[in-house]
Amino acid sequence: MMEEEETKETVCKAETMLKEEIECKAEPCEEGDVTVELLNFKILFNKTLHKITWDSQKSVASLKDHVETLTDVPAEMQKLMYKGLLKDSQSLTEANISNGTKVMLIGSQKKDIVSANKKVKVEVAKASSSTVKKEPLCEQKQHKKIIDQGVPDDAMPAYRNGHESLPEIALFGMKNKVGHKARLTFKLESDEVWISTKERTQKVQMTSIRSVVSEPIKGKEEYHLMGFAFGTTEQSRYWIYWVPAQYVKAIKNTVMGL
Repeated sequence: MMEEEETKETVCKAETMLKEEIECKAEPCEEGDVTVELLNFKILFNKTLHKITWDSQKSVASLKDHVETLTDVPAEMQKLMYKGLLKDSQSLTEANISNGTKVMLIGSQKKDIVSANKKVKVEVAKASSSTVKKEPLCEQKQHKKIIDQGVPDDAMPAYRNGHESLPEIALFGMKNKVGHKARLTFKLESDEVWISTKERTQKVQMTSIRSVVSEPIKGKEEYHLMGFAFGTTEQSRYWIYWVPAQYVKAIKNTVMGL
């Protein structure tokens, strides 16, 4: 009789342990005093979706180390975007990451960084060998003829000595080098910037832009002129005028993956 009771007790314990193990896999389970919840979400980079399973309480910084092994984008160069820029010190829970979330990664791969650094060194060497001092961009003839037309009537509100994140809408009320109205739309999910005029929309991969230069417009320093370089010569730059100063830093950081 006692042997039968011991057998029933053993079976009962085994069934209980198996049940707890199954529940632990299906739901958050406890390891000691710490509750571990694994999140399943995706990271989009260069039109490729990477499936991620990660501890909800681990930091964004630790996630970046893992993402580097998947994308070859150095952790310190990564910008992870979900309802804004994720901070390294945040846990995934604090960053509002949940099952099914799609996070966007902006950054440059190691091979592209090495290539860009080589090109920059060559360009710097060429610039240092020149003894001719260039006049300010605003004073150069090609820019002055656009600037002298004045601030566009539909220019966005702008101010100096401040920085803002890029708005969710397109930047509008600007002009291109021929004086046509222009706007900029930043498509983070596809790593593109759309340069639009009334006639056409040019969809540009951010990785194809080698540098971004800007300068405050003299007398209207709350606005900048900005050039996107697609090559090594001045002729390869696409110029935009009357860019609100508060967005200049965000544009450069977004395009160059800083």
